[in-house]
Amino acid sequence: MLKTRHVEKGDWRTLEWFWNASGTAFFRQPADAQIKVRYGFGFFGTNGQEQTLDGSNYKKLVVGGTSITRDRMQIKVPRNTDIRYEVHGGGVSFDVPEIPF
Repeated sequence: MLKTRHVEKGDWRTLEWFWNASGTAFFRQPADAQIKVRYGFGFFGTNGQEQTLDGSNYKKLVVGGTSITRDRMQIKVPRNTDIRYEVHGGGVSFDVPEIPF
């Protein structure tokens, strides 16, 4: 599913969250935005899959279904902007989005 969200600059913003479920998302723009997966809650949480978008190549985040905590796909942008990304529930076997954006 292709989604568009408005994101304000500043701290990390959650785009998608998964509770005992799996999912995959693809991102490309804006350049210099940072994406990551946040595993767990608060002080006991950890970050993973941290990447920086370059504006031309797709980046992929994957959340597995084995977690019993709430995992979040998050983004941090350098300026207020609209984000377009593709997200799928469950695991996917491809490395680029089904719908080019």
